[in-house]
Amino acid sequence: MIACTGRPFPGALPWVERLGLAGPIICYQGAQVRNLDGTVLLEHGIAHQTAMEVIRFARKRNLHVQAYREDQLIVEHDREEAQLYATHAGMQVHVVEDLDRGMGETTPKLVIVSSPEVLERLLPVVRSEWRGRLNAATSVPEYLEFTSAQSDKASALRFLCGRLGITQDQSVAVGDGRNDASMIAWAGLGVAVEGSPPEVIAAADRTIPGPGHGGIQQLA
Repeated sequence: MIACTGRPFPGALPWVERLGLAGPIICYQGAQVRNLDGTVLLEHGIAHQTAMEVIRFARKRNLHVQAYREDQLIVEHDREEAQLYATHAGMQVHVVEDLDRGMGETTPKLVIVSSPEVLERLLPVVRSEWRGRLNAATSVPEYLEFTSAQSDKASALRFLCGRLGITQDQSVAVGDGRNDASMIAWAGLGVAVEGSPPEVIAAADRTIPGPGHGGIQQLA
């Protein structure tokens, strides 16, 4: 069993260890695949110039946006949204004067944090604006996440299956967010959790009940 998460590596590792999984971990929405010791097996970041386009888009609309550098969550303003995300992800917020200078050559992903209503309106806009250059999806209703066009959970799962000698038809992927739709569609058996967004349900071969109702056990 492999954890495939949008969480940054530092936020994913404690959960993986708690579950007793041996790794590797697919993290940052598929932008990285890493061993538990942090060794990077696969990495595709968003190029600096493209990342700045998204950052300027967010600035213009007074939206909270965050990037990552060397596993640190970096922001220009320590807003409530940053603290909410950091608490959820188990990370600390690092404030930089300017993301243009603080971000580095690439960032694994970018996240805009706002209300579900705002992000539902933004999602088709950003998908159209960066079609073919970035992947954009909500992971939870309050997070709109961007990765490079080469990075999503499906591409990371494909890489890892190849590395582990697992064929596509032998793979099973389970998820409940828009960011899970690509891997659910790619896997030999794609499973969506009941109540997932329609595009996730549409990508799946079957559904299972949500947490607390033994959904994963039904796959055994």
